[in-house]
Amino acid sequence: MTAKSAAAAARATVYGYPRQGPNRELKKAVEGYWKGRVTAEALRTTAAELRAASWRQLSDAGLDEVPAGDFSYYDHVLDTTVMVGAIPGRHRDAVAADPLGGYFAMARGTQEVAPLEMTKWFDTNYHYLVPELGPDTVFTADPAKQVAELGEALALGLSARPVLVGPVTYLLLAKPAPGVPADFEPLTLLDRLLPVYAEVIADLRAAGAEWVQLDEPALVQDRTPAELDAAARAYRALGSLTDRPKLLVASYFDRLGDALPVLAKAPVDGLALDFTDAAAANLDALAAVGGLPGKRLVAGVVNGRNVWINDLEKSLATLGTLLGLADRVDVAASCSLLHVPLDTALERDIEPQIRRWLAFARQKTAEVVALARGLALGTDAITGELAANRADLAARATSPLTHDPAVRARAAAVSDTDARRSQPYAERAAAQRAHLRLPILPTTTIGSFPQTGELRTARADLRTGRIDTAAYEERIRAEIQDVVSFQEKAGLDVLVHGEPERNDMVQYFAEQLTGYLATEQGWVQSYGTRYVRPPILAGDISRPEPMTVRWTTYAQSLTDRPVKGMLTGPVTMLAWSFVRDDQPLGDTARQVALALRDEVDDLEAGGTSVIQVDEPALRETLPLRSVDRPAYLAWATEAFRLSTGGVRPDTQIHTHMCYAEFGDVVQAIDDLDADVISLEAARSHMQVARELAAHGYPREAGPGVYDIHSPRVPSTEEAAGLLRTGLRAIPAERLWVNPDCGLKTRGWPETRASLENLVAAARAVREELSAS
Repeated sequence: MTAKSAAAAARATVYGYPRQGPNRELKKAVEGYWKGRVTAEALRTTAAELRAASWRQLSDAGLDEVPAGDFSYYDHVLDTTVMVGAIPGRHRDAVAADPLGGYFAMARGTQEVAPLEMTKWFDTNYHYLVPELGPDTVFTADPAKQVAELGEALALGLSARPVLVGPVTYLLLAKPAPGVPADFEPLTLLDRLLPVYAEVIADLRAAGAEWVQLDEPALVQDRTPAELDAAARAYRALGSLTDRPKLLVASYFDRLGDALPVLAKAPVDGLALDFTDAAAANLDALAAVGGLPGKRLVAGVVNGRNVWINDLEKSLATLGTLLGLADRVDVAASCSLLHVPLDTALERDIEPQIRRWLAFARQKTAEVVALARGLALGTDAITGELAANRADLAARATSPLTHDPAVRARAAAVSDTDARRSQPYAERAAAQRAHLRLPILPTTTIGSFPQTGELRTARADLRTGRIDTAAYEERIRAEIQDVVSFQEKAGLDVLVHGEPERNDMVQYFAEQLTGYLATEQGWVQSYGTRYVRPPILAGDISRPEPMTVRWTTYAQSLTDRPVKGMLTGPVTMLAWSFVRDDQPLGDTARQVALALRDEVDDLEAGGTSVIQVDEPALRETLPLRSVDRPAYLAWATEAFRLSTGGVRPDTQIHTHMCYAEFGDVVQAIDDLDADVISLEAARSHMQVARELAAHGYPREAGPGVYDIHSPRVPSTEEAAGLLRTGLRAIPAERLWVNPDCGLKTRGWPETRASLENLVAAARAVREELSAS
């Protein structure tokens, strides 16, 4: 096929779309089902209506092919676990008795049965449920969901492409099931899994699928020769099936690297590659293998993870370069649009000119369609779009919002000593013990307490003018009093004020810093029914006035026990925002760190002796390729130290991380030089404690003993058991006792019971230690 005919064949598509609906209808229906207010049938009806509305919207926007099967009640990896029949033994009876109830039991757990482990989806803030596999795992095909959703799309008269998590990525994401040796490698099950995928693919073909997409994002990471051989074997087997649909193997989030020639040689019908940040590397690699003759190339040229408008002319140039490297070049976003909000038109509080710089899922779909039309028909077909795009890009580049000379001068003046504590840890630890006088195995929480309906109503009433600021603040003071009183009665050693005034751990600070934009309806799924509104980091950052000092010092006035000041760290402020793409991330991180440093210093001056700067996203933002990691970790750890480096030796600096593979960043955790770190550990059975011990981590740590992402209440003995496991790795004088994460999403009854059991567990183990 000539370049001209390849362009004429260009089609527009995306890999996935936001699931929640314009008013988070899915969240409300699922949570209503959990509470018994919504029937299973009503939940299914809501879900079907949301799917149909999204497909119609995508088709009306001009997409030639819509994705099917990307919708999920909770998580698409969990859906894959159901599809291949890899149900953990402890959940099989529940799934057999009630598939929908059992599905949510795997996701959330019950009082009797623990859920699947949860961790981050590559370097995003989306969380997936980790498959549990072992040598005895038996896979069985159950493609009912995938087949049914394809049928729904086809019934609307649409061209639909089922999207599945690929078999290699599924196994590489899995972990050994409880009781299985830790060195078991799930990828050894590939030959057992492939026939199940073959059966699913055959069923989709029988249901009318012309194409099936198999997502293999794990192949953009560093992979061993054995893993690459497994990918070759997998797609040799699936590509050799008879009477199958066409197969599109999709990668995203980074360059495909050594896996590209493997997939290019495989007997599949197309590849989807990321041509945003990875454009140059994937272009060079594609040219090096001689392109994809006779195959389809889906070019992800619109960034599916950030919210800035696309440079249409730049993307057209990339697409033009790709012509001739494949039988047909189609246009797509770089990954599923699950990772961005739905529609900028819903944002009424962002100035219209600035809003033109932004592209959410609907706007990105329009960009994909415009690029496909421009590729197929020439730039004259999209003259208006190109002119408007050039004007918007120029307006953003020259806006005063994006450049503050004072902020830039301060950042440029930072020295190495600014990012170092005045004394080494051993001396600081002695000063802190003398100052704080805490018991062995001190107990604390991570920061937030339940955000009740009354608190959310109070914030809404303040926004709409139904109550004034004085009434709102009186409500906050009363909540802080209740939280502090409960913690004292429960016996916790280091208290928190509970964060009742905070809507979100990033948004709350973003709304008080210059350079950030807040959205009204910019919801993005984090996990399950947990949706967040990531703020938009649009310009240079500074802190006009203190953000947390008032409420922290108020809480401290209510008790003689230390109250932690609670801040969100610079890396997490970036990772859980939509960051600016017009300067290096390290430069932005330094600006945020300096703003936080001002807050830390003011907290200390106000009498706060324990200050926690949370960095749960440190691992999440780790580049997927090892060669890119040292540079990232250098600026990321420097930013944390810059935010905390100015305090006295007897001020104790804490940090917190959760739901990530900590072993990959244990040296970076050390390099943060925090005095205490708390980490998620309950679902992973104290794995992080062993990783810290293996590294020789010298400071204090609190691996969590209470899984806050499940409604179940851990018993005193369960928490004590985890604590004893932690003690086998971390000495008692350096071990803290705490939950996995903040308690914002939990209810008060389970919170009270769980924390009382946590304190009782700490007391029991203290007694054991004193008796030994």
